Amino acid sequence: MNSMFVTGTDTGVGKTVVTGLIARYLQEKGYNVVTQKWVQSGSSFPKDINEHLKIMQKSKDHIKGYLQDVCPYIFKLPSSPHLASKRERKQVSSQKIKRGFNRLLSRFDWVIVEGIGGVLVPYNNRRLVIDIVQELKLPVVIVVGNKLGAINHTLLTVEALRKRRIKLLGIIFSNLKKEDIVLKDNPKIIQKLSGEIVLGTLPYERNKSSLYKYFSPIGRKLLKLLKL
Repeated sequence: MNSMFVTGTDTGVGKTVVTGLIARYLQEKGYNVVTQKWVQSGSSFPKDINEHLKIMQKSKDHIKGYLQDVCPYIFKLPSSPHLASKRERKQVSSQKIKRGFNRLLSRFDWVIVEGIGGVLVPYNNRRLVIDIVQELKLPVVIVVGNKLGAINHTLLTVEALRKRRIKLLGIIFSNLKKEDIVLKDNPKIIQKLSGEIVLGTLPYERNKSSLYKYFSPIGRKLLKLLKL
C-alpha cells in the first residue's frame, strides 16, 4: 500500500510542513501524490491541506472533486477532535475517514496522511486516532518538535506504536529554535534508546518554503526504506 501516516509528538511541531515535503519529494520522483487530513480543527477550510499544496507547488485544482475525501471533517474550534465535534454536534465516523482514504488510494499513486497532534488524540469519547492508523495498517513517520522534553514525548510515541504493532518508518526532528547542545543531543539519545531510524533533522527556519533543500537527504533515506 503506497501510503503513510505522519504523526507528531505534540501539536505545532512541524508535521504539516513535513507532510508537504514528503509529498513534494515523491511528486518530484514522478508519483501522483495527494495528502489527507482526517480532521481539521480551528478553521473553516482545511488550512493544513492548503499548506501541503503550497509546499508541493500545486493549486487547489489538484484536489478538485476530492475535497470531501482529502479532509472529511472540518471544525471551527481549535481543539482535540472529540471536543470540536461535540461542540458542533457532529460525530466523527472512522468509516467515513477510511472510505475517503481508500477512494484517494484508488486514484493517486501515494496518499500521505497528516495526523492530528499526537497518536493518542481522541476523536470521540471512546476511540483514538491511532485506532484508525492500526485498522488501515499505515506505516508511520514521527515528527519530533526538537526541544527540551522531546526525549520523553518521542519514546512514549514509539511505545504506543509498538504496543499496537504499527510499523515505524523513522523519525524526523524539526528544530523549534536555533540549534543548541540539547537539540544536538536529542536525536542521538533517542536513536540509542529506541533503536529506531532517525531520518534527519530540519533546521529552524522562519521561511518554511526554504526547507525543501534540507529535506532532500531525508527523502532519499525514506525512499530507500520504502524500496522505491
